Amino acid sequence: MSKVNRILNLVLIAGFSFYLVVGAAAPAQAMHIMEGFLPVGWAIFWWVLALPFFVFGVKSLSQITQKNPELKLLLALAGAFSFVLSALKIPSVTGSSSHPTGTGLGAVLFSPGVMTVLGSLVLVFQAVLLAHGGLTTLGANAFSMAIVGPWIAYGIYRLFLGLQRQKLGIFLAATLGSLATYLVTSIQLALAFPAASGGVIASFIKFAGIFALTQLPLSISEGLLTILVWNWLQSYASEELQTLKLLQES
Repeated sequence: MSKVNRILNLVLIAGFSFYLVVGAAAPAQAMHIMEGFLPVGWAIFWWVLALPFFVFGVKSLSQITQKNPELKLLLALAGAFSFVLSALKIPSVTGSSSHPTGTGLGAVLFSPGVMTVLGSLVLVFQAVLLAHGGLTTLGANAFSMAIVGPWIAYGIYRLFLGLQRQKLGIFLAATLGSLATYLVTSIQLALAFPAASGGVIASFIKFAGIFALTQLPLSISEGLLTILVWNWLQSYASEELQTLKLLQES
């Protein structure tokens, strides 16, 4: 990649980052389900459902760090990318808020299992340090953002990689993985709080509508930002990307 293209990529990354940050608003309710919001039964249910994925992810992460310790910096980058993007709270015209997830990059680079661990750690730090989400609702938040989102992203990426459309696959992986997260959150809330009229379906439509107006453009922006970061990695971390390619093929 030429020097001009590298500079252009850095400028575009900065521009998209500014776009995502400038609308941040601390007072709004975020897409993470807040502490104590879910009934106890549902909180336990999502914890039980998420734990096996986390255990599987820990094993995958351990194998990578033991066999290829040089990839630890890239792992840290994937976790930091998710932490920064998902910590943003972009206000919605509906009175709530949405945020990017940043999990698509880690899922594409490593695997959805690894991103489950990184995403769960991100959610723990956000709950403890930023009061963004909660510990009792960690299972639910992890299932939507650190499990379903990465698995959707990884599946889409692998599909388009087989079609020789890697860049398109990365964009759609990050975009649709983010959208999948908010859809699962809407399902979780609808199951816990079915509407008096219309039940779970009516409740899902209500919760999904709260985030849709802001989440759609945010997800597209996240996809574009992920592409720019990928281009940057190709310029400055080509050896690490080649190592990851060999790992995925083995």
